Amino acid sequence: MEAGTVVGMSMMVEVTYRTEPDGSVVHATITGELDLDRADEIRDSLAGAARGITAKFLRVDVSGVTFLDSYALGALVSARNTAASAGVTLTLADPSPPVRKAIEVTGLADVFGLPPSRPDAAGTGDPAPAADVT
Repeated sequence: MEAGTVVGMSMMVEVTYRTEPDGSVVHATITGELDLDRADEIRDSLAGAARGITAKFLRVDVSGVTFLDSYALGALVSARNTAASAGVTLTLADPSPPVRKAIEVTGLADVFGLPPSRPDAAGTGDPAPAADVT
């Protein structure tokens, strides 16, 4: 994908792509609500990006995702599997609270390259702190 390429979906979700200058990583940023009505578009966009790049890594920033249903989570898994078959590692980054919750409940953190989280006092599931090795 070319730097700055924007793939507009419906009015409530958007995917923006940019490529690292050295071409090693493509960054996708998803914003909006991911639900049954938009999941297939997101899956197809990410899968198409994975098939059309020379980079080996597709990093998907989901910090701007405000809602994620189970169908959309399945679409992200499908896009991840398509990427893997194309030799591309698709990972999720900076999950918003709804995304983090869905991933933790389903046990998919490892699949998406996310560290395990621990429930904090508010139950938001912030990532667990690194172990102190001293």
